[in-house]
Amino acid sequence: QVQLAESGGGLVQAGGSLRLSCAATGRRNSEFTMGWFRQPPGKERVFVAAIHWGGGNTDYADSVKGRFTISRDNAKNTLYLQMNSLEPEDTANYYCAAAEFYGSRRRNDYKYWGQGTQVTVSS
Repeated sequence: QVQLAESGGGLVQAGGSLRLSCAATGRRNSEFTMGWFRQPPGKERVFVAAIHWGGGNTDYADSVKGRFTISRDNAKNTLYLQMNSLEPEDTANYYCAAAEFYGSRRRNDYKYWGQGTQVTVSS
């Protein structure tokens, strides 16, 4: 069992930056692929980024490529999402999630989820 807790959300102006964190407890998160998803108001939850357990492979949605960076610190059992050049379209509740294999962008392939942290980008 893995428990995930996101933090770092907030209100930021367009063009600004935020860094989200996701602390994992229970099984070591080094055993999992970790990912970020987001759910805008009234819309479905969609894939943002993922990182292989070893940290060498990453995957990004086209909408965030070049602006967001996913990273992990396995010694601290923590996942990060650095978000730069934020746009109003990035406004959403952001969730971290853990999967037992790498390479999927499907929500159903992620077994463990946090409660989410809200990011609001004002224009």
